[in-house]
Amino acid sequence: MARAGQVQSPAGERISDRIAIGVLTQAFPPGLVDEVIAETGRGGKRSRLPPARVVVYFVLAMCLFFGQGYEEVARLLGEGLGDGRRSWRVPTTAAIGRARRRLGGEPLKVLFARVCRPLAVPETTGARHRRWHLVAVDGTTLDLADTEANDAHFGRPGTGCGIGAFPQARVVAPTECGTHAVFGAEVGALSVGEQALSRQPFAHLREGMLLLADRGFYGFELWQAARASGADPCCGGSARTPPCRSCGS
Repeated sequence: MARAGQVQSPAGERISDRIAIGVLTQAFPPGLVDEVIAETGRGGKRSRLPPARVVVYFVLAMCLFFGQGYEEVARLLGEGLGDGRRSWRVPTTAAIGRARRRLGGEPLKVLFARVCRPLAVPETTGARHRRWHLVAVDGTTLDLADTEANDAHFGRPGTGCGIGAFPQARVVAPTECGTHAVFGAEVGALSVGEQALSRQPFAHLREGMLLLADRGFYGFELWQAARASGADPCCGGSARTPPCRSCGS
């Protein structure tokens, strides 16, 4: 049942579902997706169903409809991308799984690097402090599919009752304050610390940025890595930590 004020189509589909798919094609134009697929060699020599471009959009759509199953996401995707002239046969879960394995992760990685950028303009609330463009870096963990390969590569967290229910990946990402846009990321095994993962994302920093980070990132080597990008780091610390050299806080 739709919530109050939520418009639905006669078939029960929310209008917002199609809008969400439209956002994907606007942020990731089909021409760019095709270019990335060709560059990474994942287009294939013969036509397959679903096509590689659709599989890329399917993976992106799963982030928007994370509470839905494979086939429901595929249905929403097909109706959102369709031109109204051809029918869309929703692939089975097994077919989608095979298509994802053929595609692999490289096209998504390249597409992220091409598209994800800071989005703030001078008028964006919370985006600037004095002369600086505000960004922040932090780490988090993500649950992964419970497979032997993920378990072996990423590992599982320990709990008071043993080990966690799912393997987890550790992610460190710089994020733009004011828009929360992530413009770089590094993914590693759970056993790899945030400091070790942070060096690669620091390459996305630029002159004029003020990097905010908690005391988990405080240290001479990370400070030097951030400064080498042209940004000014501002790391929190304990009560004994001296004031930040960049902004005095």
